[in-house]
Amino acid sequence: MTRPRLILADDHTILVQAFTKLLEPFYDVVGCVADGRSLIEMASRLKPDAVVLDIGMPLMNGLEAGLRLKEELPLVKLVFLTMNDDPDLALEAMRSGGSAYLLKTCPSEELLLAIQSALKGQPYVTPFIARAMENSFIKNPEATGQPKDVTPRQREVVQLLAEGKSMKEVADVLHITERTVAFHKYRVMDAMHLHSSAELVQYAIKSRILVR
Repeated sequence: MTRPRLILADDHTILVQAFTKLLEPFYDVVGCVADGRSLIEMASRLKPDAVVLDIGMPLMNGLEAGLRLKEELPLVKLVFLTMNDDPDLALEAMRSGGSAYLLKTCPSEELLLAIQSALKGQPYVTPFIARAMENSFIKNPEATGQPKDVTPRQREVVQLLAEGKSMKEVADVLHITERTVAFHKYRVMDAMHLHSSAELVQYAIKSRILVR
């Protein structure tokens, strides 16, 4: 009987090694990556059944990577495993196609349960976050951290700049010109009424383009 295929996405190598050791007796861990862009590339090639991913990753955060994966592989299950206990972020992750959301402080049995539930088509949210999510949704059912006026390419540019990369480094990562990077940067700054690079970083954090 074929075992479900998993990809692990987290930029902390020690954790990835621990997760791999935990999951290999039950699943085929077909790949591990450390950033959102590599995750999309690997998942497109390997077609996993599920992805266990962090939210705060370099180059592209887990929310953005998850959204893009669901567009390309609508049947893939996204299991968000993070240190971020913000219920609004958890709500957004589930709205964006997540099948499970749990914290890295959870016991190993809970991770196994979450993956198992996700593969069965049953959403799973760790109980502590689930209660807080309910309260958050009641207060503001339409809330979302994704800025609707910013394009996917602009989000990539803003995240990379907010991580501290130069315009040349961003251009190299995205395979575009520095002029194009500058164009996207200043379009976002103009649209959001930002006046400095520091304000752009704060905007990226508040809008969850850059998730820490």
